[in-house]
Amino acid sequence: MKRWALLCGFVLLFSVSARAQEEIPKAEVFAGYSYIRGNAGFGIPEFNMHGGSASFSYDPNSWLGIVGDFGGYHTGDIGGVSVDGNIYSYLFGPKIAFRRGRWTPFVQTLFGGAHVSGSAAVMSGVRAGRVRPQGSPGFIVSGSENAFAMAVGGGIDVNATNLIAIRLVQAEYFMTRFGVVNSSDTQNNIRVSVGVVFRF
Repeated sequence: MKRWALLCGFVLLFSVSARAQEEIPKAEVFAGYSYIRGNAGFGIPEFNMHGGSASFSYDPNSWLGIVGDFGGYHTGDIGGVSVDGNIYSYLFGPKIAFRRGRWTPFVQTLFGGAHVSGSAAVMSGVRAGRVRPQGSPGFIVSGSENAFAMAVGGGIDVNATNLIAIRLVQAEYFMTRFGVVNSSDTQNNIRVSVGVVFRF
């Protein structure tokens, strides 16, 4: 009888352990909304950008993930000036997860690049010796640039099922180096994201 009890206990323990191992994903895909509080520097006021981001994480074990993160963000106003500005980011790096039942807090450090493009209408008060009507556009200024980018931060996921989690928040320091002339030419931005995580 003791042997049967020990055997049943061992089988039960093994099945619980195996199930716990099965619930640890090998890969995760995140997709969601992202907000950036932008700081362009060069005396330009801070501004808001809205967009989305998606990431893929390969998880070789329960606590380590290798992440590829891609995002696109847009703004239509900087300091009261109407603009058409976009930033696209592509970042890669490690993620460390702390799996605690339904909750998975994590931290990550990502490195890569960003591409900015934009245009704005510059007002011109004088043309061909005549004063233009107030509010009339002068000419369009546009440009684009690539730069180094980095994101450092973390977030927390809560499991809805074994295959789907909700990312309650992901908050990061998001640094870019557009227009670098000296070491002070760094944009210190904040990125906040929310969305859904699919686990495989």
